Amino acid sequence: MLAIICAIGAGLCWGIGELFTKSVLHSGQIGPVTAIAVRSTVALPLLWAAQLVATRGVAGVGGHEPVAWLSGASGGTLAKLALGSGVMAGAAAMILFYVALSLGEISRVKPVAFALAPATAAVLAWVFLGESMSVRKARLSRRRSLLRATPWPRRAIPRRRR
Repeated sequence: MLAIICAIGAGLCWGIGELFTKSVLHSGQIGPVTAIAVRSTVALPLLWAAQLVATRGVAGVGGHEPVAWLSGASGGTLAKLALGSGVMAGAAAMILFYVALSLGEISRVKPVAFALAPATAAVLAWVFLGESMSVRKARLSRRRSLLRATPWPRRAIPRRRR
């Protein structure tokens, strides 16, 4: 249940963040790569503070993650972290997503990107991590991906002018 609550919170935060990002990108004053650099610069101290709480614990909260992650993790694990999370998800995907946001509408860009991501992860987890895959899971994942990727028609409600 906590995983679902965290996922809902993440989705809400991403949705709000993308609204601000889209507005910034369409102002013409800031480009997509600059927006990512600012996002990362602002997020980094917050992420390291959260890491400190998660590894050491503060006021009885946290302390559930390994403290010696850098020296305790294998080279392969650190390489997967750097390449998969850092390069692929942290840099390449964010650059492509922000460029897409600068060129298109959130209502079209996000569903495509975020429908493809879970389908890709599910198949790769099945192939490389040995996670279970059933016909029901595949159908449900495919149905959700298709629903998210469907470009909904524009409503007849006029846009609010800025």
